[in-house]
Amino acid sequence: MKNNKKSKDKAKSVTLLVITILVIATLGFAGLKGFTIAGYKIKPFSQAINRGLDLQGGISVVEEIQAEEVSPEDMSREIEFLSMRVNKLGVSETEVKQEGDKRIRIEIPGIFNSEEVMDVLGKTGELKFVDPNGETILTGKDVKNAVARMNPETQKSEIALEFSDEGKDKFANATKEFVGKQIAIYMDEEKLSEPTVNEPILNGQAVISGSKNLEEAKRDADIIKSGALPLPVKPVSFKTVGSQLGSDAMPNSKKAAILGVGLVFIFMLAVYRLPGLVADLALVLFILLDLYVFVAMEGTLTLAGIAGLLLTIGMAVDANVLIFERIKEEIQSGKSIKASVNAGFDRALTSILDSNITTMIAGIILYNFGTGSVRGFAVTLMIGIVISVFTALIFTKFILRLLLNIGILEKPGYFGVKRG
Repeated sequence: MKNNKKSKDKAKSVTLLVITILVIATLGFAGLKGFTIAGYKIKPFSQAINRGLDLQGGISVVEEIQAEEVSPEDMSREIEFLSMRVNKLGVSETEVKQEGDKRIRIEIPGIFNSEEVMDVLGKTGELKFVDPNGETILTGKDVKNAVARMNPETQKSEIALEFSDEGKDKFANATKEFVGKQIAIYMDEEKLSEPTVNEPILNGQAVISGSKNLEEAKRDADIIKSGALPLPVKPVSFKTVGSQLGSDAMPNSKKAAILGVGLVFIFMLAVYRLPGLVADLALVLFILLDLYVFVAMEGTLTLAGIAGLLLTIGMAVDANVLIFERIKEEIQSGKSIKASVNAGFDRALTSILDSNITTMIAGIILYNFGTGSVRGFAVTLMIGIVISVFTALIFTKFILRLLLNIGILEKPGYFGVKRG
């Protein structure tokens, strides 16, 4: 009975090991080459990961809001407004994000015409309500407030508008004239909405329905409100990153990463033998998961981000080194291989968690108080810490136990230990 159970456990462990390796290989192939399955295309990392200015060149502008106090709502509207402006340049991967209390950083990769960019950002923007005849009946100055909300009866998203005294009269006259027709709302040349007038609106308050969701309703409400209450901005920083610098940075970063990771692989194999091979497999999984999470977050990779990734690779290896050294100590004390593996993970746990928690705290501080590339570094650092703890403490232990069940790790020599 015991032999049958042992044979079943061994067969199960072999199956799990093969499946694990196949899953990692599939993830690796998808990340490097990409493929299409059931009509769904999985892009390779080279296409799926957004690259920052320092990796492809472009223009970076920092705008400062010229106001005494800036509320979170004001900042949200201003960011949305500026996003609309830069998106007109037709550039993907554009980033518009808050930096500090009053500043907004705008990064536009692949564009080098500074005059065009400043011309687009320098415009005030024009919100207008247009009747079916193409005539402007109201402007942003006539709108007092715009709020996105859920209709309690229909449970659908809508935008509640409130007009100024002058706007109230204009809108009342227009809705009397155009009952059953549509009044379009534009920000510059972009049509935000085209609601139909169901009845004359005389009280200066209107509701626009038809938004797909609350997020879309909030976006349009913010834009309508920003048209009524624009916050003046002034450029305080302007930087152009040349295309040559960007095109050189990426291949050089790849070479450095391949060389560094390759040396780590060789070191782990040379020092820790078969467990070192397990650590290398865990490291491959770590890199793949790190990149997949980065793609899922739609992050933008910069040189600082690559530095954060490489740093966490080192931390992931460091965790395995701590574990394997503890296992070697347990084997040298005379314990069995299986008991030594379990004890090694238990003894290394505190040290690994302590070092990673303190680094995570540093990453959180950098993210909250840093700006630009510093925050990019912090994001990749924190993602890497979480994944490295998983691959070191869970995945490595899982693979080592499979190998023990199969009967491969039965000799101390596999761990680089010689018993007298």
